Amino acid sequence: MNDQKNMILAIALSVAILVLFETFFNTSSVPPEQAQQQAQQAGQPQATPGAPANGVTPQAPAVPGSAPVSSDVMIEQSRKAALASVDRVRIDAPRLHGSISLKGGILDDLTLIDYHKTVDQTSPEIVLLSPRGAVDAYFAGYGWTGAEGVALPGLDTEWTTDSKTLTADSPVTLTWDNGQGLIFKRTFSIDRNYMFKVEQTVENNSGEAKTLYPYGLLSRYGTPETTGFYILHEGLLGVFDGQLKEVDYDDLKEEKAGISGESTGGWIGITDKYWLATLIPNQSEKVQTRFLHRKEGVVDVFQTDFLGSPILIPAGGSASSETHMFAGAKEVHLLDRYSEQLGIANFDLAIDFGWFYFLTKPIFLALLWLHGYVGNLGVSILLLTVAIKLVFFPLANKSYTSMSKMKKLQPDMVKLRERYSEDKVKLNQEMMALYKREKVNPASGCLPILVQIPVFFALYKVLFVTIEMRHAPFFGWINDLSAPDPTNLFTLFGLIDWMPPDFMHLGVWPLIMGGSMYLQQKLNPQPADPIQAKIFLFMPLFFMFLLAKFPAGLVIYWAWNNTLSILQQWVIMRRMGIKGKQALS
Repeated sequence: MNDQKNMILAIALSVAILVLFETFFNTSSVPPEQAQQQAQQAGQPQATPGAPANGVTPQAPAVPGSAPVSSDVMIEQSRKAALASVDRVRIDAPRLHGSISLKGGILDDLTLIDYHKTVDQTSPEIVLLSPRGAVDAYFAGYGWTGAEGVALPGLDTEWTTDSKTLTADSPVTLTWDNGQGLIFKRTFSIDRNYMFKVEQTVENNSGEAKTLYPYGLLSRYGTPETTGFYILHEGLLGVFDGQLKEVDYDDLKEEKAGISGESTGGWIGITDKYWLATLIPNQSEKVQTRFLHRKEGVVDVFQTDFLGSPILIPAGGSASSETHMFAGAKEVHLLDRYSEQLGIANFDLAIDFGWFYFLTKPIFLALLWLHGYVGNLGVSILLLTVAIKLVFFPLANKSYTSMSKMKKLQPDMVKLRERYSEDKVKLNQEMMALYKREKVNPASGCLPILVQIPVFFALYKVLFVTIEMRHAPFFGWINDLSAPDPTNLFTLFGLIDWMPPDFMHLGVWPLIMGGSMYLQQKLNPQPADPIQAKIFLFMPLFFMFLLAKFPAGLVIYWAWNNTLSILQQWVIMRRMGIKGKQALS
């Protein structure tokens, strides 16, 4: 009985600790936030922190696009209409389709060639960025600020271009003359994946030196739909001086003046479950950063931006500022490669590997390595489970041996309970004496569970947050390991044409998992208390319904892990002479 109580306690405490830690403490430490540097412009907070120049801290003008707009200015259009309303430079890259708007010179149209809305490869490509004026507008803008009396390019500036198409082999340069002796150029280039390079150049023919501050911004209109799971961050995030900071959409709404900071290098952006858009300033440059929320009419607008250090453009000369922007899928190997090539600190933290990062990422990399040989991530999960069982085989073997000894002692324990049924104190004393005499540790049975829990959570993270699992097929009816088993017992697996309530969903793999859990439970020593024994009988049923909504890959892992455990435990029990009905009693 004690072993069962310890097992329940171990599960309850472990799950409680993990949930509480993920909920309240899964935020990396960040450098102290800088004092809010606010300036009022038309009664609104300054959008970007000021930057020092010549020992003076000027109040830089608001970054274009960050000041609130009255509701009568907003005209929402369809995405197609908004794209057609301005001249554009087409983006034709190996993994991206889209365009750059010549009005404002902004990157506001991107779709991902390799990713579709459903498992059907003919379904529409995933839309990442959308133009201003469209519903759910989401775009990146660049520019200069800081000089009084100087006309600077903004989101309504009409640029000219030297090419109509941006490809991985041919950059595009936009040009604008402010009529005051300054010529602004903005050159976009893209690699064969998702990394843009943006070089801003100013040619100064005005006859006097100018000091300007380069900036970059990401603006997102409307609060996007999120998964709502506490184990996954979706919202604004960035790495500042090597430390990760995450801000949820709802939390940012509470920050009336935004959240300002300062960093050397790093990156700042907005993340979805699988997709990421992020600004990457020069990694050796000191920048001011901002997370900002505002209202445009009834629409929530979320913005991340950075303001670079001042740049002196001498009379008759020119100066440039070079930054990067990632806009695409959060592929682990790709983020790691960019981190190494461009020196981007902790770029892989854009994927929310969580508190078990030290375990989650290696498990994922191991799955990808196996996938390279077997070509199926589901099979990779099965093979990795075998590998994990082998690693922990000595510990599990010791534990199952102890549990088998407990099973063998069941007849003696029944006799003791019958003899001392009226004397609980004496019963416990005799039980402990029996354990000591037979060298049995009743608490050792929970050790495999304690070992399994971190691996379970790490694998759950892998299946839930990594894009490589999205739409990854297994066999038969499982065409997406990151989604629940689509079959349902309550429709007789498709034979009955009706839509049962949401809670009445129980697929084939959850049923297999529940059956394996029940069999494993029968092999374990049974609790003496009849009520407790009945509760244990309902646990597989409870877990079947609980896991029915979990990713199919996780359920497959659990069922396979149970099967391996049953096999291991059955072999040990037979070696100890426990056979037939005694094994299942």
